[in-house]
Amino acid sequence: MSAAPETILFVDDEEPLRHAAAQTLQLAEFDVACFAEAEAALPRIARDFPGILVTDIRMPGMDGTTLMARALEIDPEFPVILVTGHGDVDLAVQSMRDGAYDFLEKPYAPSRLVASVRRALDKRRLTLDNRQLRAAMGRRDPVEARLTGRSAVMVALRQQLRAVAGTDADVLIVGDTGTGKEVAARALHRASTRSTGPFQHINCAALPADLIESELFGHEAGAYPGAMRARFGKFEAARGGTVFLDEIDSLPLPLQAKLLHAIQNRTVTRLGSNDPVHLDIRFVAASKKDLEAEAAAERFRADLLYRLNVVTVGLPPLAERREDIPLLFAQLATEAAARYKQPAPEISGAILTALAARDWPGNVRELRNAADRYVLGLDLALTNTAEGASMGLAERMAAHEKALIAASLAAHGGRLKDTYAALNLSRKALYEKMQKHGLSRDTFAEED
Repeated sequence: MSAAPETILFVDDEEPLRHAAAQTLQLAEFDVACFAEAEAALPRIARDFPGILVTDIRMPGMDGTTLMARALEIDPEFPVILVTGHGDVDLAVQSMRDGAYDFLEKPYAPSRLVASVRRALDKRRLTLDNRQLRAAMGRRDPVEARLTGRSAVMVALRQQLRAVAGTDADVLIVGDTGTGKEVAARALHRASTRSTGPFQHINCAALPADLIESELFGHEAGAYPGAMRARFGKFEAARGGTVFLDEIDSLPLPLQAKLLHAIQNRTVTRLGSNDPVHLDIRFVAASKKDLEAEAAAERFRADLLYRLNVVTVGLPPLAERREDIPLLFAQLATEAAARYKQPAPEISGAILTALAARDWPGNVRELRNAADRYVLGLDLALTNTAEGASMGLAERMAAHEKALIAASLAAHGGRLKDTYAALNLSRKALYEKMQKHGLSRDTFAEED
């Protein structure tokens, strides 16, 4: 079922003004529905209506400010543009405080009407897209809720994690800094039969060198000076759940040997004890380094690597899934707004396009920081990288065009009609540009 077209509801009791406005908006390729009375337009307004309202203030019967109030009762985020006479400016200013999006003073230039309407429709489109995103987040399974993206690499990643989640196989997660290795580990845990058990995150690089063994395996009272009483290790504390060994390449080689024994036998022996403790846990390890190269250099035990990588999951950098950036940034901004108790931010199409075109060496972590700054009202620098700046004009324009089309396809779930309408292209032109840039609608289609 195709989405309803974006429509401008134009209300004015003067027929010549209605006719002139309709002509202006239609020439700008907008759909417009004109009404002589506010009462006739009100039934068209709904929370999911993909349009806006432009209404005169002074009208017989229900006036424009009352119509605006009724519209905002239906949807507090519905854009309303008020049209005022010369003596109504103070009233219009008050209406802006009451929730109006904009106001036009008669006589207004046609270009002023078109510009205001275009901005209001952009706002409406983003509002509805963000609502769909939040609704989709509520419907998604634990894997998709944590690993957002419609790119082929992310679809494949989620399928792999879902397949592994139903087993007890140990997993090795590899990926560059900031790609979301911990997020993937938590998604795997939440989707597994161990989801009600503990998730024990162990940052191997942060463990004190002289206390690593005690931290992981536990100790008995008197096992070493200062050990006044027995203590469970992190492995024992995770029984029935998942142990996530982050930055596992940081473990010293002697500890790697003991870890290998624990994984192979699913037992640990506390320091100062001879009695093995059974472990009912799943091991998930992560590294940003190439562990095969580390093993070849004898900095990582090859036998531990082979025991850990029963299943290896690779997380792609953002550079390999640029088409995911617009919706991912919108989701991160929504989460940041909730975290900082701020209103959900408006994000223009221009910003989303610039975000998709920019390199993100810090990957999702860097994008999350940018979303936080955006929500907090700090400047978001969307400057080209040195590599991008060295490109010729034609290459930069082509990259910008590809990013814009990919962002629009992602925002509309791969629906071509909505995409070429949003980009103001013909169907044929969109097909040609997608072919030129190697874009496929299937990459962006919503998952069932």
